[in-house]
Amino acid sequence: MPNPKRRHSKTRGRKRRTHYKASAPALMNCPNCGETKQAHKVCSSCGFYDGRSVALPKKQ
Repeated sequence: MPNPKRRHSKTRGRKRRTHYKASAPALMNCPNCGETKQAHKVCSSCGFYDGRSVALPKKQ
């Protein structure tokens, strides 16, 4: 495999990384209680996921 013969500048590497952006998580309303929750996660307020009650660990 060919390797670079000289060091790339910081600017050149940063130009390449301009498209690496963090995206906001997808949010939706819980169909059971109406609270805002992250998509594909158990609702933290009512404990439902996909229309079923899922056991949540107790918060201390």
